[in-house]
Amino acid sequence: MSAPSLQSFQDQVSELLLRHRSLLDVMSKMGQTNAAAVRSVTKAVTECGCVELHATKQEFEPGMSLEQAKERINQHVQGELCENCRDAISNELGRSLFYTSALCNLLGIELDEVLEKESQKCSTLGLFNMS
Repeated sequence: MSAPSLQSFQDQVSELLLRHRSLLDVMSKMGQTNAAAVRSVTKAVTECGCVELHATKQEFEPGMSLEQAKERINQHVQGELCENCRDAISNELGRSLFYTSALCNLLGIELDEVLEKESQKCSTLGLFNMS
């Protein structure tokens, strides 16, 4: 089965969303589902232990090239998600996408256009996009 397009997903969300059709409800649910996704990652570290967090200060030296900096930057995660944690996090991320799509629907924004614009920004700005 092929993955649905963003537009077909957005259309599907529009048809399914009954209970939380107000903008305030959708924004509240977005915050709640984003927090639940973060909590699922936290549980993978603190309860399951399939991944570990080893955070330290990121060290950069003056004159370091961007390539050297990319090689030196650490993601602070060690290990791999177990199947249960991967499923839990995926489910929460899916719910978060659902309400992101619902917000787009309520505001007349096409999710695929948002993705296209963000991708274009990444291409144009490169490493400076998220600074």
